[in-house]
Amino acid sequence: MSEDLLVRHCSPTLAGIKTGNLFSCPCTSRTDLTKELCRLNKKLVPKGIRVLPLRVRRGRALIYVYRPHALECDLADQRARALLLKYGYAPENPYCCVVHLIRRLCAEEEFPHEIGLFLSYPPEDVLGFIQNGACKHKCVGCWKVYGDEQTAKNTFEKYDMCSKAYSRQWLRGKSIEQLTVAG
Repeated sequence: MSEDLLVRHCSPTLAGIKTGNLFSCPCTSRTDLTKELCRLNKKLVPKGIRVLPLRVRRGRALIYVYRPHALECDLADQRARALLLKYGYAPENPYCCVVHLIRRLCAEEEFPHEIGLFLSYPPEDVLGFIQNGACKHKCVGCWKVYGDEQTAKNTFEKYDMCSKAYSRQWLRGKSIEQLTVAG
C-alpha cells in the first residue's frame, strides 16, 4: 500500500477537515500489510491520525484513515449516538465503536450503512440512507444527501478542492508528513 493511495483517497482527513476516509487496496500478504500500516502509523499517529485495516477479504484490504479526536466529537452528536445504539455500539467509547464496526464488517456480507458516521457524513443523511436506500435523496456527492443539500454541496466542493491541492503538492514532492495537519 503506497502513500500515494493515502493522498489520493484521504486528503481531507490528512488536512484535518474530515474525520475519516476509507479506501480499498490490493492485499497479497497480511504480514506485509501489517508492516506497512505500522510504518504509516509511526508517521501519522504523532499528527493525530490512525490507519487501520477494517477488513481483508478476497485479496483486498479495506483501510480506514481517521482522526480519533474528531471521531469522538462526531459520535457525541445525539442523533449519531441514537443510531449507533440501535446497532449495538457503545457510542461513549470511540475505540470500542471502531472495534464493533470491524466486527460488523467481517461478520456481514452487506456493508453496515452506519459507517457513514465514521466518515463525517451528517447523521440525518446516514439515517436517510438507512430508511430510504438509494431513493428519495436530494443530491449525491461523497454520499447521498437527504438533509441539508446546500451545506452538503459546499462540503463536497471543499473536499474536492482539498484533494486536488494535495495531489498537486504530492506531485511536487511534499512528503506525507508535510501534507498532514497536526490535530
